[in-house]
Amino acid sequence: MITPMSEPPVAIRAMSHEDLPEVSDIERRSYEFPWSHGVFRDCLLAGYQCIVLEREELVAGYSILSVAAGEAHILNLCIDPTHRAHGYGELLLDAILGVARDADVEEVFLEVRPSNETAMALYRKKGFHQIANRPKYYQSQHGREDAAVFSKKLGNDY
Repeated sequence: MITPMSEPPVAIRAMSHEDLPEVSDIERRSYEFPWSHGVFRDCLLAGYQCIVLEREELVAGYSILSVAAGEAHILNLCIDPTHRAHGYGELLLDAILGVARDADVEEVFLEVRPSNETAMALYRKKGFHQIANRPKYYQSQHGREDAAVFSKKLGNDY
């Protein structure tokens, strides 16, 4: 009998300055117009809620959350392209929503490219609803791309 190999365990923890080279590398490999190393550094310095997902002691994903006045904004959530399709995005989203809940946030917002169907499906699965469209929000190879604005009210369950 052959037994399937299980996935290595993952851990989610606060992002540190030492994580920035790995986070920046994942960002560059994931997006045509990535955030710079300095943007991630500034998020840490500003006190944003920054977390990483580790697999086998290597950063495999990250998320950045800004919290103010009972609201939160997911500024970035990304899984390393080599670690996608394992459910890590959902784990990371659940974790950042937990951070928002711990901060007594009532509603969470985010923007996503409509062309990112995988992300949009995940956000809908987790109870987010599209509330607006921001024309020409994202830079793209062919000019600008709109952003779909999503929100989720935090209740007792995700």
